[in-house]
Amino acid sequence: MDRLSPQLQQKLATPLKIGSVEVNSRVLQSPLSGVTDLVFRRLVRRYAPESMTYTEMVKASCLRQIATVPTIMELDRDENPVSIQLFDSRPGFLGEAAKRAVDEGALTIDINMGCPVNKITRKGGGSALLREPHVAEAIVREVRRSVSVPVSVKTRIGWCDDDVNILDFARRLQDAGAQMLTLHARTRAQGYNGVARWEWIARVKEVLEIPVIANGDIFSVEAAIACLEQTGADGVMCSRGTLGYPFLVGEIDYFLKTGDRQALPSTVDRLRCAKEHLEALWNYKGDRGIRQARKHLAWYAKDFPGASSWRDRLSRIESVTQGCELLDRAIEEISDREILSLTPSYLS
Repeated sequence: MDRLSPQLQQKLATPLKIGSVEVNSRVLQSPLSGVTDLVFRRLVRRYAPESMTYTEMVKASCLRQIATVPTIMELDRDENPVSIQLFDSRPGFLGEAAKRAVDEGALTIDINMGCPVNKITRKGGGSALLREPHVAEAIVREVRRSVSVPVSVKTRIGWCDDDVNILDFARRLQDAGAQMLTLHARTRAQGYNGVARWEWIARVKEVLEIPVIANGDIFSVEAAIACLEQTGADGVMCSRGTLGYPFLVGEIDYFLKTGDRQALPSTVDRLRCAKEHLEALWNYKGDRGIRQARKHLAWYAKDFPGASSWRDRLSRIESVTQGCELLDRAIEEISDREILSLTPSYLS
């Protein structure tokens, strides 16, 4: 499938309305812990300037314990549209944190009720809230009461296969005041394994009036088209598909707006982006940025001959100079190979 039905195409060509906020894109960049910092969001926004991006999730109670705003909440002065994602299990803490996030420039507040990681769920946050719907409702009500900007929720379809309660849970969130729901179509028990069960997104869409955003296995324009057609969702959120590939949100956004495909970035384009990402992390975070860059560079180094060897070296860099030298050598090697492949055999 490489085309949307005319009816869906018409709907997706209009702005996404999240309460009082209007966003001129139906493609969103997911909040990703340790990934969607200011540097990464700038890269995504270059190719998708009208898409909503999200900060890494911020623990609400931590904001009570520090005097200064953590860098995880730092936004560009002109960064818009952008949302700050919060998590916790205590409504009062989340209400206070939401106020602080709005003061920092968040256009909306997103509440994480889907993270499957044990260190989050064992304290009642993330997807653990699927098992405590009354607490989830109280959180949404308190955050809505505390801020004037729209409030959204990101969650999963249930705790496990024997406890898929998303239909009731989603209705409760809407009734409590949530103005958009993003649904990762896996259970908490699945983690990131198996296939996303998009049929549950379609079922949730049928019972809610607020926008429903589809999340899970959106790795390409084709996947986005198939998901939107199957679910009737109001948009898609890209997550792991953007790791080492900040072009994806823009590619899908361009297709939804024009019906045409953009030319895909070449391997050299991707590695040049990796170098820019590395240098920006170094300039922004110093040595900590180099440590964080290792995983990003490993994600960029894929889908080309010799990628595994480059990936191994890039994932162990100790300095920005070492990383840039490796990337320059990889780019030169790939460029030479491409030139050779275009050279007539009688000249080679």
